[in-house]
Amino acid sequence: MGIPLIQQARIGAYLVKQHLARRARYPLVLMLEPLLQCNLACAGCGKIAHPPQVLKRRMSVEDAVAAVEECGAPVVSIAGGEPLVHQEMPEMVRAIVARKRFVYLCTNALLLHKKIGDYEPSVYFTFSIHLDGLGERHDQSVRHPGAYERVVKNIRLALDRGFRVTINTTLFAGENPGDVAELFDEVMAMGVEGITISPGFSYERAPGQDRFLSRRASKELFRGIFRLWKERGRSWAFNQSSLFLDFLAGNQDYRCTAWSNPTYNIFGWQRPCYLLDDGGYVKTFAELMESTPWDQWGTGRNPKCDNCMAHCGYEGTAVNDTFRRPLTALKVARRGPDTEGPMAPDPPVEYVDRPPTRLPIRQAS
Repeated sequence: MGIPLIQQARIGAYLVKQHLARRARYPLVLMLEPLLQCNLACAGCGKIAHPPQVLKRRMSVEDAVAAVEECGAPVVSIAGGEPLVHQEMPEMVRAIVARKRFVYLCTNALLLHKKIGDYEPSVYFTFSIHLDGLGERHDQSVRHPGAYERVVKNIRLALDRGFRVTINTTLFAGENPGDVAELFDEVMAMGVEGITISPGFSYERAPGQDRFLSRRASKELFRGIFRLWKERGRSWAFNQSSLFLDFLAGNQDYRCTAWSNPTYNIFGWQRPCYLLDDGGYVKTFAELMESTPWDQWGTGRNPKCDNCMAHCGYEGTAVNDTFRRPLTALKVARRGPDTEGPMAPDPPVEYVDRPPTRLPIRQAS
C-alpha cells in the first residue's frame, strides 16, 4: 500500500535536481485538461458551464504530448471535464506513459467498465477516481442517483484488472468527520492505493454556491477527520505530503505556489491555476512561468483566493518546505497532524484598496 518506490525515487531525484539548481519556481504536477465536457453536472464544479461550442472542443494527442515535454513535470494529472469521454484518451495516456511520466487519470468512473479494456496496467498509470462520500452523500454531490454503487463496482473492477487506483475526495459544507472516516475505511478495505483530499474551491460558475467551506471551517473539518485517523491507528494512506496534511489541519501558514501545478487546457496555458482563469491564457510554458505576476493571487492577495486550501496551490509549497525542514516533515509523518493546538495565522490581507490586476485573456490557437 502507498506510492511505489520507483515513483518516490524518480520524483525525489527530480526535486533534488531543482534544489541543487537553485530554481525558485519549478513544476511538480502538470494539470492537463484535454476537454471540459463531462457526463455529470456536479454541484461544486463550474467547468461544464462553458458554452456548447467550447464543450465540444478536444485537445489533440500531439498537443498534449508537446505540453508534457515543454513543462517537464514528473507527474501528469489528466482531468477535465471527464477524460474518458475523449476518444483519443487511451492513445494520449500511452504516449505520456511511454515518456515515463506518472499519469493520474482523474475520472468519475461511470464509464470505466466500458473503457477499461483500452488501458493497460503500469506503474506509471493510475486511475484517480472521484468519490465524495458514502452512498447518497456522493450521489448528491455529483447530482446523479445510483452513482456511488456504480463507482464502487468499477473501483473493484480496476483493482481486479491490476491497475493502480486512488480516490480523490473533495469536501464541502455540511460534511461530518465520522462519515468521511467511514468512507476512507471502506476504500482502504477495497485495496485502493491512497486518498487525495481537498476542500472544494468556490468556482464562480458552480451551481451550488452554498456548498463551499470557509478557510476556518475547512481546518476544523480536517482536524476532526485526522483525530479519527489517529484513533483508527492511522490506517488510511494519503497520496499527499505530510506537511500538506498539516496545512489542511491549520498548522502551517503557507503561501500559494500555483506555478508548481501549471495547467494546460484547450485554450492554452492557464493563469494562474486550473481553478481561476482571471489571468488569461498564454501560448508557451516559458511565458506562463516568466510573465505571470504570481504575487497577484493567493490567500490575502486576491479576494477570490481567500478561502482556498486546494492542493494545486499548496501541495507544492508543502513539498518545498519538506526540503527546508525535513525533520519537521518526518515528525508529522510519524505522528500525524496536530489536532488540538492553536492554529497558524492566515496570511495577512494585502489587497485592501488595491484591486488585483486582471490581465487580458489570450487564448492559444
